[in-house]
Amino acid sequence: MPVTDRVPDLGALELLLAVVRLGSVGRAAAELGVTQPAASARIRSMERQVGVPLLERSPRGSRPTRAGTLVAAWAQQVLDAARAMDAGITALREEREARLRVVASWTVAEYLLPGWLVALHEMRPGTAVALRTATSTEVAEQVRTRRADLGFVEGVRTPAGLSGTVVASDRLLVVVAPRHAWARRRDGVTAEELAGTPLILREEGSGTREVLDRALSSFGGTAPPLLQLPSTAALKAAAVASAGPAVVSELAVADDLAGGRLVAVPVRDLDLGRPLRAVWPSGRRPAGPARDLLGLSRRSRA
Repeated sequence: MPVTDRVPDLGALELLLAVVRLGSVGRAAAELGVTQPAASARIRSMERQVGVPLLERSPRGSRPTRAGTLVAAWAQQVLDAARAMDAGITALREEREARLRVVASWTVAEYLLPGWLVALHEMRPGTAVALRTATSTEVAEQVRTRRADLGFVEGVRTPAGLSGTVVASDRLLVVVAPRHAWARRRDGVTAEELAGTPLILREEGSGTREVLDRALSSFGGTAPPLLQLPSTAALKAAAVASAGPAVVSELAVADDLAGGRLVAVPVRDLDLGRPLRAVWPSGRRPAGPARDLLGLSRRSRA
């Protein structure tokens, strides 16, 4: 059987991620502009194609099964790759002189860059932008080797061999499902308790993991992960499914906290704030569209 026979199409994957994020097939259908019966039928068809149940349905809504959590994580990677491919194809087809290659960490790419790129398009409508996403470690390497004109990273310092400036601030939150025992602890948890608990974490090399590991280093470091997942969407889905506590960007979970799908757990005596930086090769100031995008990102902090 060809591998593509087991892989749902992009529209189905987008629907699955919307259900996981919103906790309801109906809400996902409304967001994507389809009817609820059509969305339900598409989910059932996807489950038949994949061969395992992806959602647990109840009168209160829908949440991913363990298999559904994994498939959602893979779906996010497929959709990110498709968007990157679309941006690259668009850049190839555009007969324009201006070119800008941007590589960004997942948090910046998902929650900050879209607004900056819209503003850049208004400022420079003739600029074709190719955007890639990567871990902060990979972003730094692509900028150092001149495969990107401008990068955006998470982390406690500017990577070696690069110049940089802080363009935004963020902080990490420990989040759990409302049913988790930590959700009922008014005083939260201690740093020692967090360090000793297996958590749902991003992979090593990500800015999120770097900041958490450094913050907990004086408490013995992080325990072996309960789950190690490649995207913020996967972390959130696993936490919503009550797999355990996850550590994610505050930018990424604002809607989930407001909607009651996740609860933030205070951590006593621990600073989980982090800067988000634009970076470029040392000794080579950004010019042209890269300079303009840098300026837009810096002004957004004001």
